[in-house]
Amino acid sequence: MSEHTKVVDGFRFMPPSLSAWISKDIPDHPYSGNIPWTPLDKPIKETTFTLITTAGISMKSDPPFDLDREKREPAWGDPSYRKIPRTATESDIEVSHLHVNTGYIKQDINVMLPLARFAEFEKEGVIGQLAPTCYSYYGFQMDATALLAESMPQVADQMRQENVEAVLLTPA
Repeated sequence: MSEHTKVVDGFRFMPPSLSAWISKDIPDHPYSGNIPWTPLDKPIKETTFTLITTAGISMKSDPPFDLDREKREPAWGDPSYRKIPRTATESDIEVSHLHVNTGYIKQDINVMLPLARFAEFEKEGVIGQLAPTCYSYYGFQMDATALLAESMPQVADQMRQENVEAVLLTPA
């Protein structure tokens, strides 16, 4: 590593015992498999985007992510998702996540879900548009079966209905 390399400590806000337990399943080497990639077939300035975050953001009018069950069953993560309107602000949201400091997100939603920045990009013509709906799910998934089999197909269907062509994922 060079002197300018930055290292992100993904376990900073976890209790040491939980950090040790989770980190044993994370490989020490970079992923070397094939990553599916679909290149854009038109300029970004003509593309419809949506945003997805793993930060556990929900609208105050929606149920929060189920942290109580995870506290009882530490290997479980809520596999549901929440729709976040593109117009949401800090005053509209709750953030439920046991593995990140949610205070920063509650102060400025754009640190994890850059809705205002993408609205600016749209206005400036940098992107075509931001879709009406963005998404959040709970990024702690030791077993992602339910997330992939139930939640993500519903998200994909909604994105197709809104003609989404590109997604920015902001992992928490």
